[in-house]
Amino acid sequence: MRTSMTTPLRAFIVEDSPVIRENLVAALEELAPIKVVGVAEDEASAVGWLARDAGSCDVAIIDIFLKGGSGLGVLRTVSQIAGAPKLVVLSNYATPDMRRKCAELGATRVFDKSNEIDALIQYCVRLAGGDTVPAELGPAA
Repeated sequence: MRTSMTTPLRAFIVEDSPVIRENLVAALEELAPIKVVGVAEDEASAVGWLARDAGSCDVAIIDIFLKGGSGLGVLRTVSQIAGAPKLVVLSNYATPDMRRKCAELGATRVFDKSNEIDALIQYCVRLAGGDTVPAELGPAA
């Protein structure tokens, strides 16, 4: 069990845009007790890493649209792996229907890239602190 802020949250990032990925990693590591332990830009690489090293991270932050495959495929496969990390979606397409679909596939939360980055960071801070975070799919509408 984690004690408050003593152990960084280990995160795996699935994002195909190098600019967004680099900015996200920098923001997460600067603003939350997070250590990014790996990244992937396509479904096959993400699933391969997470299947092999699921215990090496606490949370996977996944975009929906990827260079190859999709974040939905990552969710579908990884949610079935024993010891899988918490699966969180960060997408520009966080519509109510997409939030429902992600939840059905195992996502614990869905955040909109355009206006919920702060909420993602707060979520990660709470996870790192050992808080029980409600399994809601995003801020209340």
